[in-house]
Amino acid sequence: MSDFIINLSNLICGYPLFVWLIGGGLFLFCYSRAVPVRRLGAAVRSLRTRNSGEGQISSFQALMSAISATVGMGNIAGVAIALVVGGPGAIFWMWVSALMGMATKFFEGTLTIMYKGRNDKGEVRGGPMYVIEKGLGKQYRPLAVMFACAGLIGCLGVMQANQFVEAFTTVFLPGTQGSFWVRFSIGLVMTAIVASVVLGGITRISKVASKMVPTMVTLYFTLVLIVIVLNYRELPRVFGSIFEGAFNFRAGLGAFAGVAVTGARRAMLVNEAGVGTAMMMHGASRNAEPVREGFVAMLGPAIDSGLVCTLTAIPILIADCYHVEGVKGLSVALQSYDTLIPVAGKYLLMILVAVFAFSTMFSYSYYGRTCSEYLFGKDKARYYDWFYLVMLLVASVITLDVAVSLMDLAFALMSVPTMFAIFKLSPRVVRALKDYRD
Repeated sequence: MSDFIINLSNLICGYPLFVWLIGGGLFLFCYSRAVPVRRLGAAVRSLRTRNSGEGQISSFQALMSAISATVGMGNIAGVAIALVVGGPGAIFWMWVSALMGMATKFFEGTLTIMYKGRNDKGEVRGGPMYVIEKGLGKQYRPLAVMFACAGLIGCLGVMQANQFVEAFTTVFLPGTQGSFWVRFSIGLVMTAIVASVVLGGITRISKVASKMVPTMVTLYFTLVLIVIVLNYRELPRVFGSIFEGAFNFRAGLGAFAGVAVTGARRAMLVNEAGVGTAMMMHGASRNAEPVREGFVAMLGPAIDSGLVCTLTAIPILIADCYHVEGVKGLSVALQSYDTLIPVAGKYLLMILVAVFAFSTMFSYSYYGRTCSEYLFGKDKARYYDWFYLVMLLVASVITLDVAVSLMDLAFALMSVPTMFAIFKLSPRVVRALKDYRD
């Protein structure tokens, strides 16, 4: 079963996904006339605008909650995996993905406010499911169901749980990484902490996220800044290797394409542009102006795929610890910090790893629950919360390659109906942008 999941994920999440997400993002970037570049200032100003529409949270809380899902383990483990598999050049393609992702997220944020839906209890909800049904019509409902079904699996937070346990055992219990009962015990405590937040619903999740995200990004920036100051002479070599690896045609066209696909695939898990998850969180915003919410949404990829991923890559490239066999994630990052800041480095990173992991697991639970509400109704959706918590425990004892492939596969399936709806409805978004400007 493990081999089947990994092979299927590699097939779907290779060149087809690269063309679908990065190519689609490029089209939306051009079609919107580079809105991420032209309206970046308006996006920042939109965070200060009061919201007056229907919803449960503010635009700022929606952005912080969406970022708490994307600025997580993918920014550390995902970047490390990209470096191990694709080399330094993969980071450049993560930057490209960030710019294209900003354009995609603008369309996502705008559409989810345009076509807000309601669950069976009449409560306001957002997401690709409602955008498809209300924007495209009932005849497209199978695509909405496809997204929701894939979302039940893709939003389980299995990679975050798996990598948190791996990091904890690596730092505090070396030599026990393969012990089932050690991993299970750590997973049990982790699951209990997550339960204390996610069972409180979107209001508690957004309050926690709005406090955690600014703090964790600031602390992470400070930690990387210490590394840069101590190793500033290495920076030219680091950025030189990124650009050389990104356009290394000497290795052959196949190698070049492989690096690009690796960077884009990891970026998909980092910024989730085109996957549709952020549409569910921004759909809960009280913002009544679709375009303004689109501006807010497009800040997400700039922070996670642009800033935080670069902060992760620099220390790993300085330490040059990514030349390992197999698929390795957090262990590579921890080794890098242990090399660069002896004694304290890996412990400082472990603290941030814990914050990153839990912030993602908190937000993912809301995504999965929203999909469950759409499929089964609000009353039955509460059982998903318990299923989610059980799967975190299961994830703590399975291998990384299976966890990563399972998430990649589900996200790829979620992107199909999401991007289809965005393409079909993109003229309405561009028209709304013109009206907003006028």
